[in-house]
Amino acid sequence: MQTENPLLDDLSKLASGALGTLDAMRKEIEGSIKARVERVASEMDLVPREDFEVVRDMAQKARAENDELKKRIEAIEAQLGSKKATAKD
Repeated sequence: MQTENPLLDDLSKLASGALGTLDAMRKEIEGSIKARVERVASEMDLVPREDFEVVRDMAQKARAENDELKKRIEAIEAQLGSKKATAKD
């Protein structure tokens, strides 16, 4: 934006430059904080979210399979119990 006042032009350029510098500083600070957080997380032996979700899904499937097997065992035991009762009569 050009005006006829060179002072305003200079102030505009100065403000644009300052905003660019502040944006670059913000990005640098964010990168530094992210790197530190990642370092602390790795030192704490935290599990990545993806790994946690995979293990959680495996546990849910195993629990469902365990419930199904339990029902099958109970049904088989019930059949064996009724056969033993019939054999005794």
